[in-house]
Amino acid sequence: MRHDKAPDRPVDVSHVKDAVPRVEPKSRGGNKSPYTVLGKRYYVMPSAQGYAETGTASWYGKKFHGHKTSNGEIYDMYKMSAAHKSLPIPTYLRVTNVANNKQVIVRVNDRGPFHGNRLIDLSYAAASKLDMLKKGTAQVRLEAIDPRAWQRSSNVVTVSTPAPEQNVTGRYLQVGAYSTRTSALQVESKLRNAFNQLAVITRNAVLSDGKTVYRVQLGPLQSTTSLSELINRVEQLGYSTPRLVDYP
Repeated sequence: MRHDKAPDRPVDVSHVKDAVPRVEPKSRGGNKSPYTVLGKRYYVMPSAQGYAETGTASWYGKKFHGHKTSNGEIYDMYKMSAAHKSLPIPTYLRVTNVANNKQVIVRVNDRGPFHGNRLIDLSYAAASKLDMLKKGTAQVRLEAIDPRAWQRSSNVVTVSTPAPEQNVTGRYLQVGAYSTRTSALQVESKLRNAFNQLAVITRNAVLSDGKTVYRVQLGPLQSTTSLSELINRVEQLGYSTPRLVDYP
């Protein structure tokens, strides 16, 4: 690790897109549990569902570029990837630099870092986008992404609210949009207790500025659903700005 370094000349990675979450089976390589490195034993988590943690990120570059990662893929420092000691491979993570709120989405396909108390090793491209190359490390917040929820949320389109008495089909009533998953899940729990005829769903979506919102929705609405009555019940629970969204 002491001899690792960035490319000989600075590389513009602004065109490199975030990893796109997709449903994948666990890799054959890299998921053995437990495994031992430098005399220390590590255990791989059975699932990344709900994973969130804050800690120190580092990055790795030219020394490992072109070599195999733990799951047998070839490490490309210009792609949005990462190494983690215990998350299943692959796992998709949203990584936020807590110092500047810059975010990236990476795909974990490697093991590490095995140095000090570092939580994650990011590719050169990911570290560059988080503006942490110069310092070498950064405090980051990690949040696992559910690829199925991601794919569903990418198709959500906001629409104008129709007349209150209109009954609708194939739509959801969005109760609110929240900046943290914890807040959204609290609202989801409250709605589940109040509504047993409709599903309550939380969808995550990335905004144009890179921030993530968690949208809590009721539905799908049926032709027999009285929209005005539903809105009144939601407002009585303390949610004052429900709106309709289309969802295929």
